[in-house]
Amino acid sequence: MLALVDANNMYVSCERVFAPRLVGLPVVVLSSNDGACIARSNEAKELGIEMAQPWFQVKHLVRSAGLIAVSANFELYSDMSARMMAVAGRFAPRQQVYSIDECFLDFDGVRGDLVAIGQKLRAAVLREVGLPTSVGFGSTKTLAKLANHVGKTADRKPGSYPAKLAQVCNFGTLSPSELDAVFGATEVGSIWGVGRRIGAKLREQGVNTVLDFVRADAMTLRKQFSVMLEKTLLELRGTSCLEMSDIEDAPTAKQQILVSRSFGKAITDPAGIIEAVSEFASRAAEKLRHQDSTANAVGVFFSTSPFRPNDRQHSVNVTVPLIRPTADTRVLVATAVRAARQEFRSDFNYAKAGVILVNLQPASQHQGELDLVAGGDEDLAPPMKDRTALMDAMDVLNRRFGRDSVRVGSSTLASHDTDVRSWATRQERRSPRFTTRWDEMPVVTA
Repeated sequence: MLALVDANNMYVSCERVFAPRLVGLPVVVLSSNDGACIARSNEAKELGIEMAQPWFQVKHLVRSAGLIAVSANFELYSDMSARMMAVAGRFAPRQQVYSIDECFLDFDGVRGDLVAIGQKLRAAVLREVGLPTSVGFGSTKTLAKLANHVGKTADRKPGSYPAKLAQVCNFGTLSPSELDAVFGATEVGSIWGVGRRIGAKLREQGVNTVLDFVRADAMTLRKQFSVMLEKTLLELRGTSCLEMSDIEDAPTAKQQILVSRSFGKAITDPAGIIEAVSEFASRAAEKLRHQDSTANAVGVFFSTSPFRPNDRQHSVNVTVPLIRPTADTRVLVATAVRAARQEFRSDFNYAKAGVILVNLQPASQHQGELDLVAGGDEDLAPPMKDRTALMDAMDVLNRRFGRDSVRVGSSTLASHDTDVRSWATRQERRSPRFTTRWDEMPVVTA
């Protein structure tokens, strides 16, 4: 039996842990530059606020309905996620973290009442981390995911499903007729892997509920849609097609790594662009090492905003090949900075920039190669001595003490000693990073 553990309204719940006054109030979390609603409390959903709805369309609800908006605090959410996963992982022999707010647990061989175990898991996460969760049990991943949806919906909307399924839902305890009733009360778009487009096509063919879907012909679905939808159908019928195996479920290495961002305010000086490009290249290098790859080229781009017609328009997009593939932050940043210096033009209001690492290869592919490049520019072709330990130490320090604890000097060129980057996104409503920054940790005074 598998379980899916999911934090309820993850981002909003993280904010409520440190601001209990938000409990019971309509709350939304805004995206970069406070542009759109990327998370909503149940109370905000009841106001009709849609996922990804632009903030300017709903900001009138601040006065009329008491809506509260906060800027996204991803550093806090990521740390809270790690804490949640550590607690949940104690309850089963195997765990697979699926996303920032979800993980699968394999209860194969675990004895006892799974619903009771699920309730203990929820209580432990709430007590030790502060996050409310829902737990769904099923014989396959897709069934566990659907059971989680049912458990969450039954808790949020009493009467939509039997009360015994709220919070912790175990499909394994339901009789065939009870399971059919649950499937018949669940809209087909609630199935994992059935998006809005596929859901609309299924409804056109009279497949409106999960029960309709389960009773559909597998070969017909495969011909009309894809083999993945056929696997989804088999999973809902109890045939496992998605294993818990680390090897089978491990994400494949990316073929390119992109880090980009729109600026909170326009940048008109080269120091600001260099600072942003340095930061983005550092982020990309960290991701590159995480998947144990090296890059053969570095792309840099920055541009003005096409939504500001009164501004002079200019865009840069250049790719610089490396003399040898590397994952060394210093080399990647130096390459990106050189390109930015050469391509920068004054008198433009730059609104966005990014760095992309391309032509990626496994790091092991270059181990033991002879150094055929000697006496060149050491910024672009440093000696072949192994800097892996240095990069690993840098990554470890940043994970332990918080992002940017160790960083290249050019990423602070324009901001000097402040923590406000010249390119930073607008986050006027961001809460403190309570769990990862010493200077933002809450202090209790007697």
